[in-house]
Amino acid sequence: MSRRPDILGEFTADHKAAGELLDRAEAAPAGSAERTELVTRLTDLLFTHCAAEEEHLFPLVQHDVPGGGALVFGSIHDHLAIGQYLADLQGLDPADPAFDTLLRGLGDTLRRHLTGEEKVLFPAARKALPAAARAALGERLRAERAEQEASARAE
Repeated sequence: MSRRPDILGEFTADHKAAGELLDRAEAAPAGSAERTELVTRLTDLLFTHCAAEEEHLFPLVQHDVPGGGALVFGSIHDHLAIGQYLADLQGLDPADPAFDTLLRGLGDTLRRHLTGEEKVLFPAARKALPAAARAALGERLRAERAEQEASARAE
């Protein structure tokens, strides 16, 4: 029997996908179309992921996890920094030397952020939130994502 991941499993899978895209973007030749395409895919994934965490997980963590407000504040701060790196990268030619500098900054910030969420925020949420609630949130997130994908294909 395959078990559908709860919301924390969904977000952990997003983290893995983001890390893999980042690794590939960093390894792609500087100035290449491949690097640009990978950064665009990473941007799409991270904006969707961050919005979902902020909508579905952070309110519960803030309310139900002891010290949750500080955890949420730190994650939102990271999301803003990551978003700024991504916005700055989108406006640059990949051959511009600043592109590599920004990509390194994004990589450092993103890796630190993902590790922090997986080692601190997610375990605290897992401990505080009942398994049934986490599973229901995972189902809701998957349904929303499926609806968004269907809408995007219809356009």
